[in-house]
Amino acid sequence: MGYEVEKSDEEWRAELGEERYAVLRQAATERAWTGELLDEDRAGLYACAACGNELFRSGTKFDSHCGWPSFYDAVRPEAVELLPDHSLGMERTEVRCARCGSHLGHVFPDGFGTPTGNRYCMNSVALDFTPES
Repeated sequence: MGYEVEKSDEEWRAELGEERYAVLRQAATERAWTGELLDEDRAGLYACAACGNELFRSGTKFDSHCGWPSFYDAVRPEAVELLPDHSLGMERTEVRCARCGSHLGHVFPDGFGTPTGNRYCMNSVALDFTPES
């Protein structure tokens, strides 16, 4: 698939560093309860750490007790790309940045009590947070 932001594997690796490269470009997962954005509660905007695409607003973040930052909706539907993921012997829906194709995490239909019923379970390392001024 052609994305708005396309770079070589070497360029991504050099720009992102080891941990971010593993998650964003190789679909790794950071360890639960370790992400620096898990407990972030200030108002602001979450963007893709690879390309800066705006992904989630702080008002949609909620504590799902899963160990990763969770949101119930993307900033706009076209900000993310949802793909079937059959890895690990289960059916999940992978969430990628629609601008650069980077892996962000997964979305699950178990966001009970949220307006959408969804839980976008994101890797902290895949996101950059900008607080409102």
